Formats: sequence, C-alpha cells, structure tokens
Amino acid sequence: AAPAGGGVATASTATPRCTTADLEVLLGKPAEKNDAPGQYDIPLTYRNTTDHTCGLYGVPGVDLVGPDEPTFGPVYHLPRVDNGVKYNEVTAGTTASATITVVKPAAGEPAWTPAKLNTIPPGSTRALSAAWPPDLPVLRQDAATHPGSYVNGILADPS
Repeated sequence: AAPAGGGVATASTATPRCTTADLEVLLGKPAEKNDAPGQYDIPLTYRNTTDHTCGLYGVPGVDLVGPDEPTFGPVYHLPRVDNGVKYNEVTAGTTASATITVVKPAAGEPAWTPAKLNTIPPGSTRALSAAWPPDLPVLRQDAATHPGSYVNGILADPS
C-alpha cells in the first residue's frame, strides 16, 4: 500500500511487476558529480501510465545508441549496478527512477554522442526510448574492467 502523502511504497512479490506497456520513460537533466569531475548523473524516470499499482524494482537494461563507433559499433550497453531497492510499488501516475552515470571525454579523448537511449525495465523484454542530450558526449568504455559509465538500480521517488 502507498504511504500517506506519497505514491511509492515497498512492494511485495504479490504486486504484479510493471511492464513496458505500463510505463513511459523520461530522461532528466545531466548533473556533473561534485566528487568526480567529468562524470555525470542523469535521472532515468519511469512513470506508471496505468490506473493500477505495479512493482518496479531491480536494475534496468540501458543501451546508448548512436553513430557507428569503429571499434565498438553503434550501441553502448551500460553495465548494471544492483544498488536499488529490493521491492518498490509505483501507484498510478507516479514515478520511480534509476540513475545513469556516464563519463564525458576529456579534451583530446574520442567523443561519441548517442542519439537516443533504449531501456528495458526490470522484468520486461521490450524497450522504451528517450532522446539523449545532444550536448553530452560519452567516453566509450565497452572493454573497461572498471568503467565509469553504468546504470544504477531503481529507487523510489520522493513523494
């Protein structure tokens, strides 16, 4: 059940999971991290567009899609960091968010600017898309063992 004054509560496994058809995705404004210059956090917000409550928890799949990069191709599959809530209910019309963290290339490093983001909500198989900010190039780290670009787990949005 939803807490008083809010739309998001801890879910149980009995709450049906949100599907791609239940959601719309919104990409927030990038913000440079204070403790890591050149690294940016971008809110990835899922809104429940239905008239029922559904469970949204886990780590979404996120692919950045852009020009064909000679070494890695046109798609950058972001690694997932499972640091979200265990269960989460999203009531009708409310949201839950994950954060995408990316590294912006330094001067002289290869710049790659995605055109869009495709995301598959946890428990779903179909993707939602959002336009990528045209002024935020990304340093491709597809083969890195400790990349600075990744997607975090879903958290309940504040009421």
